[in-house]
Amino acid sequence: MGNPAPTGARVVILDTAVQPLSIAEADLGIPWNWRIGPGTSAPSDVIMQALTFTPSGRGLMPFAPAQPRMRREANGDLAIRWLRRDRALSADSWVLAEVPMSEAAESYELEILSGGTVLRSVTGLAAPTFTYTASMQTADFGGTVAGVDVRIYQLGPLGRGVPLATTLTVTEAS
Repeated sequence: MGNPAPTGARVVILDTAVQPLSIAEADLGIPWNWRIGPGTSAPSDVIMQALTFTPSGRGLMPFAPAQPRMRREANGDLAIRWLRRDRALSADSWVLAEVPMSEAAESYELEILSGGTVLRSVTGLAAPTFTYTASMQTADFGGTVAGVDVRIYQLGPLGRGVPLATTLTVTEAS
């Protein structure tokens, strides 16, 4: 191992010398000018590199939901459901029956797509479920469907989180 690690190194060990940046939410989206280099050098040293960095708050966005499933009901409706995920360290537990929630409220948005085009946007979902009715399917596709492309977002204080983008097919009978 070199110190510093050579470019392209397969393994880089990070220790307590690496510290997170302390950036307030009010600073998100505002460009910062940085001088980067060895901690032993003065900011004006020629070895220091100038860099502009704009914090996006990506680490504060909700994770993508997980384990989507879809079931056809007897009336032709499609029952879509998924599991919530959370950024809190306590959410990564093998013993909890339910993932704790660090967001202020549970809220989702869902998009139904066809060939990359959004056919239907659903907002205000307060639970990890959605019923895609037979009449909605007919309005969007001309009849009932056996599969559908979806994007599901969990919402947080900064808006939409990372999307769960997948193709769902009927895997369960009612």
